[in-house]
Amino acid sequence: MDAAQAVVDTLGARRPAVLTCWLGEGAPAKARHLFAAHNMPSYETPEQAIRAFGHLFSYWRNQQALRETPPPLFNNHYIDKRSADAVIDRVLEDGRNVLTEPEAVAVLSAYGIPTVSAITVHTPEEASEAAKRLGFPVGLKILSRDISHKSDSGGVQLNLASPGAVKQAAEDMLVSIRPAVPEARLDGFSVQPMIRRPGAHELILGIAEDSVFGPIMLFGQGGTAVELIRDRVIGLPPLNPLLAQEMIQATRISTLLRGYRGRPAADLEAITLTLITLSQLVIDLERVVALDTNPLLADASGVLALDARIVVRAERDQRRPLAIRPYPQQLEQTIETRSGQRYSLRPIRPEDESALVDMLRHSSPDDVRLRFFAAIRGFDHAFAARLTQIDYDREMAFIAMPLGKQEIVGVVRLSAVPDKEKAEFAIMVRSDTKGTGLGYRLMQQMIDYARDTGFQQVFADILRENHAMRDMAKEFGFIVQPTRDEVDTVTVVLKL
Repeated sequence: MDAAQAVVDTLGARRPAVLTCWLGEGAPAKARHLFAAHNMPSYETPEQAIRAFGHLFSYWRNQQALRETPPPLFNNHYIDKRSADAVIDRVLEDGRNVLTEPEAVAVLSAYGIPTVSAITVHTPEEASEAAKRLGFPVGLKILSRDISHKSDSGGVQLNLASPGAVKQAAEDMLVSIRPAVPEARLDGFSVQPMIRRPGAHELILGIAEDSVFGPIMLFGQGGTAVELIRDRVIGLPPLNPLLAQEMIQATRISTLLRGYRGRPAADLEAITLTLITLSQLVIDLERVVALDTNPLLADASGVLALDARIVVRAERDQRRPLAIRPYPQQLEQTIETRSGQRYSLRPIRPEDESALVDMLRHSSPDDVRLRFFAAIRGFDHAFAARLTQIDYDREMAFIAMPLGKQEIVGVVRLSAVPDKEKAEFAIMVRSDTKGTGLGYRLMQQMIDYARDTGFQQVFADILRENHAMRDMAKEFGFIVQPTRDEVDTVTVVLKL
């Protein structure tokens, strides 16, 4: 007991952020109560104390990771969503829900994922002629809308080195598959060049649906033994570069991907980009139920999908919502102020951190104080991350940028209370942009978004000396109520 009191007396005044204490088995109850009264954790065994400290460290590390600012998102100008949707439409019109390999490859190609070129034919003779055009050796695969796992039914032949070998393999394939899968419709063959990438790693990328989390993504070591090796990790879309890299690093094969014993490292940037692209496919194509690409070859030259399988459904609204709401790209627009100035308006993204800090630094100290109710001299990463890394399901922030420029000159923010019936807003324009009508236009945008989202009321606390904000609130019909010294609350009820 005296030792416990000494610890409390020594450390209690300093109030350390973390104190893990092992009292040992059979420690007096008074000692435990003394530690508990001073909010100092104690444990009966060293293992328990170490485990608790490990949890604290993991929590700290995860909090740091959450505040990391990802690099800019990839430019998705090459994504052809319309072509991918057209492929799915044709499959569903045909009464199917599983894409053939050429159809699945077409969907991946529409999203810029590198795939192997192939020629689709109908007869063994046509397969032989196609192989001549591609050059030998080639691979031959059965083409059937009813067979999704071709290798299991003898529908794959590799390293065919002559026209005769291709023709014979196609004929043998028809003979062996018909008895094995008598109900399958055989539509022809797919002829592909054999890919020679010695030293390439075989990976697997996939999409599935979870009953709790909705759409999920899979990454890991691929190949024919994928179910035995079980080196894979699950992630939640949407992904940014940091999250994609974290998925890669969580697998055992990531050690090999970094290179070893003179073997060059794989193109990790290409693998990361492929994961992000697949994440975008999950967001865009709501009718995709499942997808797997196995193997995805990865080496220093990049990535290449050798095979793909995609399952779809007819109804878009049957998919469970994503666990994390993706960036709402549909809200991007161009606005015009009453003075005729035009701005690009879009939801804020984590990579806007530096531009947001630049806006605050180019605003007067008084304007910053009126917005944040405090004189803020430094805008560190933790402060900026809280403003740029938001949950779009519970919060929204629109930024305004002059057309053709990447500088932020105005921000309006809306944060929902837990019941999502009310939301608090805040608005700020850069000091040199005040008086242009941008603040009025941002307020209008915020109210429209709140009404469309279903909020019944929006409100804000305003310093009483902030006359410009008070006047604009009155112009929009807000009710001003004094709440405490120097602060008023403005409120408006929205008609839905």
